[in-house]
Amino acid sequence: MMVSPSRSFLPHARLISVLFRTAHLLVISILVGAHAYHAPRQQLLPLLYVAIVSGIGMAFIEVYPNWNKLAENWAYVLYIKLALLCVIPFAWDYRFPILLVVVAIAGLMSHATRNIRHGSPFGGAH
Repeated sequence: MMVSPSRSFLPHARLISVLFRTAHLLVISILVGAHAYHAPRQQLLPLLYVAIVSGIGMAFIEVYPNWNKLAENWAYVLYIKLALLCVIPFAWDYRFPILLVVVAIAGLMSHATRNIRHGSPFGGAH
């Protein structure tokens, strides 16, 4: 079985990645639904923070130890999504549209071609 070089230095990287991704998908799903039905802020903020931390966790697993991947298109899109999620506590009235934009961006990027995801606006694919 071939192991990705980016994951070969981190024990159990695949399992950790799957756990982060599962948590992230569950929390984002709950957040979107809860915001759609105007759940109380105090119930939603902890979930929002879990979404942010799990997104960062997924990125760390993906790039470690090859930090050059942080200059690929998927990483720039991640920065945008994380920034939007971090804005929500300060733009609470706009939380639902912001979450919809984050989910739309995620869906588009996850189904983009490898050349698009792993390319760079500063000089081709890595």
